[in-house]
Amino acid sequence: MNTRHTNPPARGSFIHTACLLALATAAAGANAAPSTQPLGCLIEPQETTSLGSPVTGIVEKLLVDRGDQVKKGQVLAVLRADVERAAAEVARSRSAADAELQATLSNRQFAEQKFQRAQDLVAKNFLSQHALDEASNDLKLAAQKVALAREQLQILDKERGMAEAQLGLRQLRSPFDGIVTERYLSVGERMEEKPVFRLVKIDPLRVETVVPVSLFGSIVAGRSASVIPELASVQAQTATVTQVDRVVDAASNTFRVRLSLPNPGHHIPAGLRCKVEFTAAPAPALASTQKR
Repeated sequence: MNTRHTNPPARGSFIHTACLLALATAAAGANAAPSTQPLGCLIEPQETTSLGSPVTGIVEKLLVDRGDQVKKGQVLAVLRADVERAAAEVARSRSAADAELQATLSNRQFAEQKFQRAQDLVAKNFLSQHALDEASNDLKLAAQKVALAREQLQILDKERGMAEAQLGLRQLRSPFDGIVTERYLSVGERMEEKPVFRLVKIDPLRVETVVPVSLFGSIVAGRSASVIPELASVQAQTATVTQVDRVVDAASNTFRVRLSLPNPGHHIPAGLRCKVEFTAAPAPALASTQKR
């Protein structure tokens, strides 16, 4: 079970909704303000994931804990996999065994030599045509056995891949570079539907703001903005608009805008309130005057 949430988790939905309502109220109050006036915003993780497993089992190892930074593809936890490990080893041994193929290749080589000798003897009238036909048939059978042995090896190789895939399901890997924010299980516990970790991606961060309708049309994807987190140690940062809602909230006369805020080194924590100030929109190009 690997469930992704692009929105904040359910337990924080009330706080998140309340913050957005407060932003909407403030934005509605500034409806007639110029575009350079700072607006309230929230800094959130880019992605949030409750990481679990598609199979049930006993947790054998936990390789990370709350607060650890993880890389995409990194193994975070391992389930007990004695049976799957043994099955994968047997499948590897069977797929690597090519004794039967080598035997059929030797048999085909002997049949080819026998057929060539029979052709020479028939040409010299020392052997009947019936004996040549028998040698030709033996060669065809030997070739078919070689093809069958090769097909069998291909099947064994696919079985090895399936066994290794089943073994791989006993390992939980991170879907992205991020931070472990919660660990729900301990070593020895049985994992079923409950996730093991909660991960967040905070580079880049996601900035959500509510903008008065008077700015609709002037804020487009790709436009830059200055984001000032409510944290004394962090200065203003440059963010880029990634999404603009196409539906206006009639009650507050506002619409929502999403920005992407680079966060290399994870110096800015998620969950902060902030202020966002959009840079002045570029002036429209003036039509060139024609000389009379």
